[in-house]
Amino acid sequence: MIRVGLLGCGRIGQVHARTLRGIETARIVAVADAMPVAAKALAETTGAEVRETAAVLSAGDIDAVIIGTPTDTHFGQIEAATKAGKAIFCEKPVDMSVDNIRTLMAGVEAAEVPFFTAFNRRYDPNFSALEARLRGGEIGAIELIQITSRDPSPPPIGYIKSSGGLFRDMMIHDFDMARFLMGEEFTNVHAVGSSLVDPEIGKAGDVDTAAVTLTTASGRICQISNSRRAAYGYDQRIEVHGAQGMLRAENILETSVESATAEGFRRSPTMHFFLERYEAAYAAEMKAFIAAVSEGKQPNPSIRDGLQAQIMADAATRSRETGQPVAL
Repeated sequence: MIRVGLLGCGRIGQVHARTLRGIETARIVAVADAMPVAAKALAETTGAEVRETAAVLSAGDIDAVIIGTPTDTHFGQIEAATKAGKAIFCEKPVDMSVDNIRTLMAGVEAAEVPFFTAFNRRYDPNFSALEARLRGGEIGAIELIQITSRDPSPPPIGYIKSSGGLFRDMMIHDFDMARFLMGEEFTNVHAVGSSLVDPEIGKAGDVDTAAVTLTTASGRICQISNSRRAAYGYDQRIEVHGAQGMLRAENILETSVESATAEGFRRSPTMHFFLERYEAAYAAEMKAFIAAVSEGKQPNPSIRDGLQAQIMADAATRSRETGQPVAL
């Protein structure tokens, strides 16, 4: 039985708590949150105790911690959990600073504690099936990957100002997905971006519409496009072109019902929110983490994957600011 401490009882913490309640080999022992009301509410639904964060991190009756707190708290929490020898599940990004991530990684690897960077999209059933078929050689050598990620609407300006920017906050998922699919490290990034959705985003120093081209040493290419606005819902698509064909993962719709009339064909809209779209992925990633800890294995994605995605996000930010490609 893996005894779990849950840090952060907000939206994502509640998602993970629901999954953990359904895993027979895990039990939530304690929860902590800066908002006592949130911690109390989640404790009541899970049967866990409410404790201070420091108490959870040092507790002898906790084997693993789930870190779903604001990014600026991650460094201290990861450091403390590492020293206590606890397995760590951390929401992205690990930290906004590449140097900080390297420091944490050195500690994690020296202590040999399991560390999971929560890039949940690797565990989406459609994306993971696509990746497995790529590795199986179904379309031969990969030549071009196209990743589309568009949100229904932008987050509040207050969030934008503290997010680290679109490349570090939003596209970081796509950087990890690009590495996951390509199976080869990228050596160059060229990014462009504009503020077309909300002028306040531009005033805050960020962009809401962006495109990135990534290339590998062998010349393989990945193109990523992001937008903070999609009038038709949450747009999440992947297409991989290879020497022998193409693999594609389409959007998930609210229903699979399609109508056909004299006016043409009509389908349901896409799912409107990321928690709905990636519900299965959130559940699968937590199950994979608990299974890895139970079996004494290092989970995947690792802290090194978190580092690589952050390096790519930083490089894309510099490329957009300078207008020049940046070597990775």
